[in-house]
Amino acid sequence: MTILAATAGVWGGPPAAGARDAPAAPPPGGEPQSLALGRWELRAVGGPPGFADWIPAVVPGCVHTDLLRAGKIPDPFAGTNEKQLQWIEHTDWEYRTSFNADPELLRRERVEIVFRGLDTYADVTVNGARVLSADNMFRSWRADIKPHLKAGANTVLVHFRSPIAVAKPAYDRLGYTLPAVNDQAKDMVSMFTRKAPYQYGWDWGPRFVTSGIWRPASVEAWDVARLDDVQVFQRALDDAQAKLEIAAVVDATRAGRAQVSVALPGGALLAQVERPVQKGRNEIRLEAVIAKPERWWPAGLGPQKLYTLETALSVDGAPRGRRQTRVGLRTLEVVNKRDAAGKSFTVVVNGAPVFMKGANWIPSDSFIDRETTARRRALLGSAAAANMNMIRVWGGGIYEDDDFYDICDELGLLVWQDFMFACSMYPGDAAFLENVRQEAIENVRRLRNHPSLALWAGNNEIEAAWQQWGWQFKFHLSKNAQNTIWNDYKRVFHDILPKVVAEQDPGRFYTRSTPSANEDGVPPGKMGWGDAHYWGVWHAASPYEDYADNVSRFMSEYGFQSFPLLESVARYAPPSEWRIDSPVMLSHQRHPRGNALVKTYMDREFRSPKDFASFLYLSQVLQARVIQFGAEAHRRRMPYNMGSLYWQLDDCWPVASWSSIDYYGRWKALQYAAKRFFAPVLVSPADENGNLRVYLVSDLRRDVAAHLVLRVVDLDGGGDRWRFERDVTVRALASEAQFQAWKRDVLKGLDPTRVVLVTELTDKATGAMLSRNIFPFLKPRDLALPAPELSVSVTPHAGGATVKVTARKFARAVWLSAGGGGLDGFFSDNFFDLLPGETAQVEWTPAPGDAPDAAAKLGAALRAVSVRDTY
Repeated sequence: MTILAATAGVWGGPPAAGARDAPAAPPPGGEPQSLALGRWELRAVGGPPGFADWIPAVVPGCVHTDLLRAGKIPDPFAGTNEKQLQWIEHTDWEYRTSFNADPELLRRERVEIVFRGLDTYADVTVNGARVLSADNMFRSWRADIKPHLKAGANTVLVHFRSPIAVAKPAYDRLGYTLPAVNDQAKDMVSMFTRKAPYQYGWDWGPRFVTSGIWRPASVEAWDVARLDDVQVFQRALDDAQAKLEIAAVVDATRAGRAQVSVALPGGALLAQVERPVQKGRNEIRLEAVIAKPERWWPAGLGPQKLYTLETALSVDGAPRGRRQTRVGLRTLEVVNKRDAAGKSFTVVVNGAPVFMKGANWIPSDSFIDRETTARRRALLGSAAAANMNMIRVWGGGIYEDDDFYDICDELGLLVWQDFMFACSMYPGDAAFLENVRQEAIENVRRLRNHPSLALWAGNNEIEAAWQQWGWQFKFHLSKNAQNTIWNDYKRVFHDILPKVVAEQDPGRFYTRSTPSANEDGVPPGKMGWGDAHYWGVWHAASPYEDYADNVSRFMSEYGFQSFPLLESVARYAPPSEWRIDSPVMLSHQRHPRGNALVKTYMDREFRSPKDFASFLYLSQVLQARVIQFGAEAHRRRMPYNMGSLYWQLDDCWPVASWSSIDYYGRWKALQYAAKRFFAPVLVSPADENGNLRVYLVSDLRRDVAAHLVLRVVDLDGGGDRWRFERDVTVRALASEAQFQAWKRDVLKGLDPTRVVLVTELTDKATGAMLSRNIFPFLKPRDLALPAPELSVSVTPHAGGATVKVTARKFARAVWLSAGGGGLDGFFSDNFFDLLPGETAQVEWTPAPGDAPDAAAKLGAALRAVSVRDTY
């Protein structure tokens, strides 16, 4: 590759906004042209009777959704239909389309067919001539097809081979078993194929091993040269200026003289250079300076300022393409260094250590073509609305679409990005390793300009699994096989991936696995040493109070299951199946001990629910309480611990799972609770061996003058039974205990079954509530919860309705719902506690599908339920 460098000038004008890495609209002339390939058809090859005829297909898409649209298969998510659709993964499929090659297209020097994603083993022919073969879902594919074109109609055929059939010979001849514990088939072949691991099944997901053209397909035509890639390096940043280096990659068919310019769309030129290019791949570098830059900050710490740079290419005076690249100016490092307590794991942005609050992301649908921009924006917007500032893209899914990262840039959500490897060991042959290397190069290049991208992680849990899960014995692996498997592992995660990151995204932090201390000899997940996944709560049925004693330097996974509420369950299970041990409900509970574990914890916390709907509701209240306890324990340990990412934000299908938002987009109790326990300023009471401590935690970069009130309140009303208050200073970026006393001294003989402690923190200047936390002295099952005597009023308005809920007596986890009345709108708050005599005001916004008079009907449809109502 030829590398050319140049220097350009300073620009001090206002920044502009725009789309990232999207081809700009080309003026007429010598610029590249792109033709989207549409009107696809699909058929089975050698499948069951009735599937060999061509049916309409949608691209991007997959076989399952095309068959569903054509009425060829039932809804894969309804009932137990998943089981009867497993034949699809064993079948070959063909897609075909045609496009017109006019004289203008045929005159172009290069005409290429481009697939942004083929899932997975595909042979592509144009007019009967094979032009490419694909074997990696995570790579894009490009081939010159001009020699095979003819004037007029041209036929494109994509033949997909069964991913199971292709991988099975490698499985058979290996001589030992590669562990893949979430692969739900008898013969675990998933690790041989570079394809989304979750499609083979997980303990929250179904098995739908898809095939299809899952990202856009097009024909691109160009002459002489094209602009292949643009990377923006931030070389220096302070309040006076930002120094940028722009690397433009030019693919040329011949030698010539190239001019590359970088400007703001519609105006100010930042840099320009003219240099010779040779046939093949060329890199041209430019330098630019932006005066008085505005910085990009994570959510909650400052604005998310974004700059758009437009890079244009001309060769020998003719325009040859342009790209827009959106960047945010900020510094970011992950401090992962040994200290007296072990090894830190702290994200520092613009010089400020930032406590990471967030959740783990899985693909939001089993069929990725249904994961739309609107859906991603709704889910990520929900994360931001719950005061999150980080999302971890988990390694068992996909490298998400560009707009996912665009949205994260806009919302200030930092991204912990796994490479797509999870809970499996992988082969180490040369072809596989090179395939992985090319996959990594492409995706690192695609994502590296995003200011939201915080770090790369090699895989999910594989280092911990190999060292701690007993795979060597479970899979009867000989010493030679163990050595081979581990050495192959190290080739990928200790060699190939860190080298790709260092070469393609220099300066970005790489951790070889999650969890990992990134040190040989230190067990992955050892508390105090880097990040940890703690699953003693849930998998080991440990009391959730154990979260307080199991805190590392960054908690990148912990979680607890709940069920969807009845409005969601009714969409996949008929009333005859409304019990947790019914065939349909068991099909939508993928953890082998899930129901038993939920019931075990529920029995510890609550009295037995009276019916199925109450069980579903209590499962969500339980989940919210468990994760609240863990998240607050993590935040109280700041700065020793600097991250809390619970498992998981979303679902890929309707299921009992660890998600805080169900498949249909409904916020569970946990999502509402996260908005409270991830608030920028938190008051957090904790029972530490009978000693009651009240912590004030702040993620803000400034101190806050506040007023702290503690009071013991009678559940039946009658006012405060004990009270303490004082002015306090909430320290910036810190956690401090501001009150402590023995619980018995606070109770002073009061009956703990009939009172709760209320902790409130208000802004001293404005009186606004910063945080409130209610601390029961006993489990809810042991409290003498009174009937709360709730009253509800609804006031419709243009945007929805205002709902007021008043409790005469204490109400635990008040749930507002209108789903039973056919309304599916959103409540601004829910699953909240009400003190005696207290009124909560909540805004209700109708869903897009609700009728125009929905607000007027809300009063009749609205229900208010509390824990006491489940008895």
